[in-house]
Amino acid sequence: MTIILTGFTPFPGVAINPAQVIVERIASDPAYQPYIITEILPTVFQTAGERLRALIRQHHPDVVICLGVAAGRKKISLERFALNINDASKPDNSGLLAQGQPIIPDGQHAYRSTLPLEQFYTAIDSLGIPVEYSNYAGAYVCNHVFYTAQHEIDCSGLNTRAGFIHIPMMTEANAEEGLPIDTMTAAIKACLATLTQR
Repeated sequence: MTIILTGFTPFPGVAINPAQVIVERIASDPAYQPYIITEILPTVFQTAGERLRALIRQHHPDVVICLGVAAGRKKISLERFALNINDASKPDNSGLLAQGQPIIPDGQHAYRSTLPLEQFYTAIDSLGIPVEYSNYAGAYVCNHVFYTAQHEIDCSGLNTRAGFIHIPMMTEANAEEGLPIDTMTAAIKACLATLTQR
């Protein structure tokens, strides 16, 4: 099995991105090195999307899991839908403020996650970690890469399962609402374990 796991760089308002920290922790764990390909994507619409497309084309993975931070959330959020829209309230790290623009002009309106979200939920919940389903991944770079991955897989005819998981801010960064980084790392590792056991 080949799994692509991605996080993001910091961006305005998020000096330390917990998604990056989690991915880097997993990347440094020898237990995951044989089958997990990790990547820290730039928080830039076009560049992040292009990089993820390239990874999918290169590796033809069985699974793609993208991680991103959602400030203000208190639980691990398993995203159900990616929308064909960039509609941000703040610019990405390149300074681009994308508002009301389709990601793929002739693409379908939305894609549904093909990850085993119910199994992920059960695995996280069994550890006593707060978890929820979410129908909306926002319209910033997180949603952009979620949609881009699904579109690439769809157009390539791959059987790859893909989706997005939002995590809260980490309490170590003095976030008013969030979770400890060890807790969030354990949640993502629990999701990965469900995939390798299937």
